[in-house]
Amino acid sequence: MEEPTSVAALWGAVIFSGIYHGVNPGMGWPLAVSAALFEQKASALVRALLALAIGHFIAMTAILLPFSMMITLVEYETQIRIAAGVLVIALGIYLLINRRHPRFLARVKPSRLGLWSFLAAIAHGAGLMLVPIYLGICAVAELDAGHTAAYALMSSNVSVAFIVATAHTAAMMLAGGILAWVMYVWLGLKFLSKTWFNLDLVWALSLILVGVIAIWHTLI
Repeated sequence: MEEPTSVAALWGAVIFSGIYHGVNPGMGWPLAVSAALFEQKASALVRALLALAIGHFIAMTAILLPFSMMITLVEYETQIRIAAGVLVIALGIYLLINRRHPRFLARVKPSRLGLWSFLAAIAHGAGLMLVPIYLGICAVAELDAGHTAAYALMSSNVSVAFIVATAHTAAMMLAGGILAWVMYVWLGLKFLSKTWFNLDLVWALSLILVGVIAIWHTLI
């Protein structure tokens, strides 16, 4: 089984990555500020944040659930973890090379914030980043590799996948919600456009770092 400190660190990574996504304007909280300023209602901010949270949560579960239902995860856990790490590194390198925001996101109407949030999370690899962390939390390598244990694992891993997605999304919306409220009440979007720095480079490097750590942790 995983050491308690190691498991705690992995859950910490889930929460921290959620906070990071919340702080990053690319995950949508400025859209919530814009909606509130347009309608001149604080309730519009809350509704927009909820829509963003739903879209982000669906994106997280859409990535994690296939891994949670793989019986072969028991027998080929090492290979799957390495492959997941390589995928995360590859996406990070791609985002370093291609620094432009995905154009298709600009075609989604502002009224469809849930869909926008889902597509943004997929395009930026937010869900993919959680896969190596999720596989570490599951720690299936230490369990019985028989088919009976595999079927039992499937149900428990699905629940873990939902918990990971929920914890990550909650941390994201708490961080993003606080920033959105501050911008709406005191600062405004004009302040954001002049002072906020671009986190795309940091995000790409974060993906590469997570992938490297995942592969290293699997091989040691």
